[in-house]
Amino acid sequence: MGNLLNKCVRGLSAMALAVLLATMLVALPDQARADDISATSRGVVRVVTIAMVDDQVVGFGHGSGFAVAPNRIVTNAHVVELAKRYPDNVVVGIVPSEGSKSYEGKVIAIDTVRDLALIELTGTHLPTVALYTGPVEEGAAVTALGYPGNVDLATAQSAVDYIHPLSPIRSEGVFSGRRAMSGVDVLLHTANIARGNSGGPLLDPCGRVIGVNSAFARGEEGDSSFGFAIADSELATFLRAAKQSFPAVGTPCTSILDRVKQDSDAEAQAAAEADAAKRDAAAKATLAREVALTKARDAAERNRENIMALAAVLLVAGALAIGGGGLLEVRRKRREAIWVAAGGGVLIVASAIVFLTRPGIEVTLPPDVVQTAAPTISSTAPLGKMICTVVPERSRVVSSSVDPVTIDWGAAGCMNGKTQYAENGSKWDRILVPGEEQTVSVLQFDPATGIYSNQRYFLTAAQMDTLRKIRSQVTVKACTPDEAGRANLATQQAAIRTQLPPYPNEKLVYSCKAAG
Repeated sequence: MGNLLNKCVRGLSAMALAVLLATMLVALPDQARADDISATSRGVVRVVTIAMVDDQVVGFGHGSGFAVAPNRIVTNAHVVELAKRYPDNVVVGIVPSEGSKSYEGKVIAIDTVRDLALIELTGTHLPTVALYTGPVEEGAAVTALGYPGNVDLATAQSAVDYIHPLSPIRSEGVFSGRRAMSGVDVLLHTANIARGNSGGPLLDPCGRVIGVNSAFARGEEGDSSFGFAIADSELATFLRAAKQSFPAVGTPCTSILDRVKQDSDAEAQAAAEADAAKRDAAAKATLAREVALTKARDAAERNRENIMALAAVLLVAGALAIGGGGLLEVRRKRREAIWVAAGGGVLIVASAIVFLTRPGIEVTLPPDVVQTAAPTISSTAPLGKMICTVVPERSRVVSSSVDPVTIDWGAAGCMNGKTQYAENGSKWDRILVPGEEQTVSVLQFDPATGIYSNQRYFLTAAQMDTLRKIRSQVTVKACTPDEAGRANLATQQAAIRTQLPPYPNEKLVYSCKAAG
């Protein structure tokens, strides 16, 4: 789009530009977390429309928009109305908030009743903005992003400044309620807006879109000013009618600091519970072993006493037999006397042998009689396919789906048979730096607990360029049993970590169980 748009823009005089800008609608936002709003702002664009007939500029339009897909932009229908009036003579320019280029777009869907339009562009991939579909309470903080014309008129040196990438302007306020305008559901808010913000997003504190800024009611004689934004429900209906998919999240906005603390507390609690469980298991095992030893000693004592009683019985029987032999000898029954006396002697000897070989009371249990602890899970062992579900109280969801995910954990940190993770103590990490998307994902899996997490950082184009250079030094491209290769991967990932912000924008924590 570059040369054509430059030519069109240069055809505008400063006075004509000021007059044309003064005729356009706008809107702006409210209070939110700076990091989340800044992340969303990278998906917000300036929309410029210029109509030319016979090399003369006959119309100029200027508004805002945001990406619902890497190559699709939502804006207001009235921002691109020139495309309807001059279908063959209009250039639609899309100016991102980052970079050095602007791009040409094409209107592919328009709804004048809802005042919404969908523009397609080529040549770049924009960060996608998520739609929040949950309830918004009155008084909740909101933020508007866009390109207000009054700011442009005050700062622009020439018409060319309108096609130079600049970050959008933010405005903060509160949500004041829902209203209907010409049968369309709109959101009323107090974020300051101006002409040029039309088509820009109205955001919740997590940077999710809750409406499309479309118009404002100017305060006069002390009256308050209010902005109007096309409601999220109307936007969703429009996008579905245009067969355009879009990221949507219904999870309430939470603080990343709160989630990090809660997750840290949960890990500490889990570790404490695991230690307590180990101590309890050890105590139970010790008690069970003592009980087993007591029972064994009692059994040995009873056996010893029984054997000693047997020795006594044998001794008495032997003595009686010898006495009986003596009586037989007196009665002159020598032959019988000899046999009876000999038997008595044998019984006495047997008694002595039994007594001397009686067992002791000391006993030793075999090691497998009582299990002293649960078997530990090897961090390098394969676990197979697992179903992982989000743990809401440990997660912060901004734009991702919370549907369950399936993973296949192989040997030595091989995920899904293709992605190698690197050791991090007993856990395994992998940092993904994509080639086009402006989001870095820090993935971690703990085989011992089955906890899988994904921390996502929404970064600038310059930050992504720096991280891609570091990523290019990673030599491990697939799963490998080579410990040296994994060590190199860990080193490169540590270098990437140093370039990341202190906290992620989004954190998803999953609990994984064996599939089936």
